[in-house]
Amino acid sequence: MAAVEALYTRSDKEILRAVISNPDDGFRLLLKQYKEPIYWHIRRITVTHSDAEDALQETFMRVFRNLDKLNEEMSLTAWVFRIATNEAIRQRERYGESAISLDDDDVSEAHAIAADDYIDYSDLEAVKLQKAIRSLPPKQQIAFNLRYYDEFDYATIAQITESTVNNVKANYHAAKEKIIHFMNSND
Repeated sequence: MAAVEALYTRSDKEILRAVISNPDDGFRLLLKQYKEPIYWHIRRITVTHSDAEDALQETFMRVFRNLDKLNEEMSLTAWVFRIATNEAIRQRERYGESAISLDDDDVSEAHAIAADDYIDYSDLEAVKLQKAIRSLPPKQQIAFNLRYYDEFDYATIAQITESTVNNVKANYHAAKEKIIHFMNSND
């Protein structure tokens, strides 16, 4: 997967100028720029499509309502991902962290996930990786996802998670070790 940063063809300042000069067009530009990467970021936290859609909608409503609170010390990208992360966590807590487990005996729920191609169930390694990631504590899971899938640097992840670079590194490396152990021990 290409780096998420490569998806952002316009600078934060261009988007912010567009939002200020014409809120409707600016918001459309913001959505065009961030909707897909934010959806997948949220989806990795919430798992289900419907929960991800709800969190995505709430994320962009919060972004638009609070755009004036963006400080100059944080990039628009990090700020939007921070809001999305917090909203995804709220969504997951609202409906239960493991509303759907990959080991769940309820076949209809597992098929609901499989039906929209979140995980290729014919790829046993991909399923195993998702199980490993879902077994991590939330901070490790988020640090791992932001680094592995979204390819953010540690400083950006620290901004997104409201943490320090050292804590992010520790969470990421602990997550990576646990995933490696999980992948090697659960054949």
